[in-house]
Formats: sequence, C-alpha cells, structure tokens
Amino acid sequence: MNKWVAGARPRTLPAAIVPVAVGTACAVGEVADGLIWWRAMAALVVAVAIQVATNYANDYSDGIRGTDADERRVGPVRLVGQGLADPRSVKLAAYAAFAVAGVAGVALAIAVGPELIAVGAASFLAGWFYTGGPHPYGYAGLGEVFVFVFFGVVATVGSAYVQTEGIEGLAVAASMPVGLIATALLVVNNLRDIPGDTAVGKHTLAVRLGDLRTRYLYVVLVVGT
Repeated sequence: MNKWVAGARPRTLPAAIVPVAVGTACAVGEVADGLIWWRAMAALVVAVAIQVATNYANDYSDGIRGTDADERRVGPVRLVGQGLADPRSVKLAAYAAFAVAGVAGVALAIAVGPELIAVGAASFLAGWFYTGGPHPYGYAGLGEVFVFVFFGVVATVGSAYVQTEGIEGLAVAASMPVGLIATALLVVNNLRDIPGDTAVGKHTLAVRLGDLRTRYLYVVLVVGT
C-alpha cells in the first residue's frame, strides 16, 4: 500500500462517512423537492477530508513530539514516527486535506448560510489541536468528548442541516448513537495504546482509567449505541 494512503488511515474513514449518511437519511421527507444530492456529496467530502487531515495532523504532531518513536507502539502506519516521510511533508498533506474540506465547505456555506463557516472552523481546530499545539487536548484525556461532539453530533446534525436548513429533532437523536460508536472506536484504540502512551506521557482517558475500567467504558459505549 502507498505510504500516503496508509498514513491517511483509510480504516478510520467509516467514522466520517456514517454520520453523513445518517444525517442525510434524517432529512428524507423533510425537503419539499427531495434531497439535494450535491449538498450530500459536498458534506461527505468535508467529513472525509477533515478525517484525513486530522489523521495526518496527528501523525505530524505525535511524530515531532517523539510520541510515535517508542518501539512499543503498535497500530497504523506512522509516517513521521517511523521515518517514512519528513514532518514538513506530512504537515503539508494535512493542510491540503483541510483545504479540500474548506473548498467543499465554502460551497455549502454559499448555498446554505455563513454559519457553516464557523462550524467548519471549529472542526478544523478540533482536528489540529487533538495532538497539536502546546496543550493538545488528546493528551489531557479529552479526546473522547471531542469525538462524540464532532464525529457524532456536529457531523450528523450538520449533514441534515445542509438539506433542511434547520435543526431537526430526529437528526439530534440519531447523532447520539453515531457519537457513541465513534467514541467507542477511539476508546478501543486508546486501550491498545495504553502501554506506549504511558511510556511517553500521553495521558489519554484510557491511561487515566487503566485497562479494566477502559474495557468497561467500551462496553458501556457499545451497549449505549
């Protein structure tokens, strides 16, 4: 597999696709002339591009911090940490993916309203500062909160919003299980990474809870879904 494709972590992309599909489905019957398909496709581009950008941004930030250099770390390809690409190139790849999301987002904002610009900007910041910046929230055990909010509520409700131009109760309700299962994916990944994260001082929620309680949390999230 091409290293840049592997670095984009394609197995994570369903977490971006599902909320768009669910949110769009919630708008069926709510739009007088039927779904506006180009808006659904644009929302999908935004969601997938932000996911890819976040993956590259995390690779870059963890790599330059040395977090991914620990030999005990397992899981997906780390471009910077494994020396497969230089940090600047990975950062540019993240910027390029954010730019793709931005172009599709601006098109939606022109058609729907400028409020989408604010939502998009918040999503970009959440993606970058998960592991980036001087105080990454992913290192403080807050990653699960932001995944639930942005990959659950924001992405699902937002995908319905670009169709109906209003916040629908069904979309809000449907965003809850979407957010829970997305959070469960992060929890199980962080469970896997407890030994490596502990060694490098990355205090994820899983590190703070410990192995057993993290497993309980995962079960709660799946049952809740």
